[in-house]
Amino acid sequence: MIFPKHPVLSCTETRQLEARLFAGDEAREWPAMERAGRALAEAVQRDFEEIAGLPATARILVLAGKGHNGGDALLATQALLKKFPSARAEVCLVFGERALRPLAIRAYRQLVHAAPGRVAVVGQVADLASAYDLSLDGIFGFQFRPPVDAVVAALLARVNALPVRLRAAVDLPSGLGDGEQKDLSAVFRADFTYATGVVKMPVVDSSRAEVVGRLRYLNLGFFDDVPVESRLNVLTPSILAPLAALRAPDSDKRDYGHVFVLGGSRSYPGAVLMTVLAALRSGAGLVTAFVPESLAAAFAARAPEAMWVGWPETPEGGLALEGRHLLLSRLERASALVIGPGLGQEAETLALVKNVVELSPVPLLLDADALQRDIVRAGKAPRVLTPHRGEFMRILAGGDFREFQKASGAVVVLKGRLTAITHDEKGFYSPFGGPVLARGGSGDLLAGIIGTQLAQTPGDPLLAACRGTVWHGLAADLLARAHGQVAVQTTQLLEFLPSALRCAE
Repeated sequence: MIFPKHPVLSCTETRQLEARLFAGDEAREWPAMERAGRALAEAVQRDFEEIAGLPATARILVLAGKGHNGGDALLATQALLKKFPSARAEVCLVFGERALRPLAIRAYRQLVHAAPGRVAVVGQVADLASAYDLSLDGIFGFQFRPPVDAVVAALLARVNALPVRLRAAVDLPSGLGDGEQKDLSAVFRADFTYATGVVKMPVVDSSRAEVVGRLRYLNLGFFDDVPVESRLNVLTPSILAPLAALRAPDSDKRDYGHVFVLGGSRSYPGAVLMTVLAALRSGAGLVTAFVPESLAAAFAARAPEAMWVGWPETPEGGLALEGRHLLLSRLERASALVIGPGLGQEAETLALVKNVVELSPVPLLLDADALQRDIVRAGKAPRVLTPHRGEFMRILAGGDFREFQKASGAVVVLKGRLTAITHDEKGFYSPFGGPVLARGGSGDLLAGIIGTQLAQTPGDPLLAACRGTVWHGLAADLLARAHGQVAVQTTQLLEFLPSALRCAE
């Protein structure tokens, strides 16, 4: 898999990178700060769309420390006030104006000059208003070492308790640092953390999720000329660029993969249909679905583009062993095989699945009830596993993750707040998607999207997993911005797959 590297670094590694990039030269640092401020303002505006957008009369609270994070927040505020002429900002210079470093004071004075009469200075905790639309946290940067002092802790406690529609941390929430940190009581509690230029280790640590909120990576081009190798990387929309390009004019449906889907039961009929719809919508040339025979006719009416094969059923409505020949006799036509959505956990059905996995010569995606410890280790075909945390713990069964991954040879897509894709000591984070995905069927759509990518890149299951995960997450972001997080249906995500491709950098 080859695509641009955007490493996740420790705070120490980030300090070393910035020394290489800027060598303490403010003439080089200022343009980077300006880029960060613009990118931050644009990102906040986009994310505000999930809750109907930043109001034209927005009230913004800016918490500015001494250095670059404070400067980023101040420049972002300047961009927001320019975009919203009726908005106002209150700036809390946490350590006082005299403590500001040269670039931060430059950003502060530029803000005041650009928006005369619309910027007020808040001197004490008692001066804070009762509510704000946006709070921008730029007190501490990645060089901070916990704990915070009592004055700053009191300020953070007050701000955390205020009604604020969206809380945004610049780079990482103030009060958070490198290393183990069990006490998070004196940390800014962000809805979004906007990593400027580099994603730092503390914000991908699941134990800090309650204060980090949702992660956004603002790519400032730091790695364009200074490549950095890292075991962990963050994914960007650029991974979708090949999908957004023109297809060859003489291409044929067989050029875009034949996805087989095995799943469904009378108890869970909808899941497999959603997977098939996602495979069709994400560009598969051909899709063949093997489902209980009682469901095939209705599904064919719903998605006639797919080929539906009715499968003999167990008395409980699952896939029976006797239908095995239906799949195996056709398997040479498949480019990838997706197994699991809506499958159920009948012993006979799981025995069937294990046998198919053992015999399959084509790449596999195993999801949902197919994520059983003995099944995911069976056979030799390349495979992608897409568990949520509960399923992950089930297949791990208390064992060591690295040993499990080595034994299974699998690419693992661990779904969650920050979806992680791992394989062979490599890890990738997808900072896309959000609470709009916290509904039944989201994983079934992901299985279909990754399954299509697996069929189109059969020699690179890691690329397929990364590309499919990013596409799914970006579409979810666009869905939430268009309709909010609450009053939507899972399958509406498919309507935003085309727009998500246009996000490719």
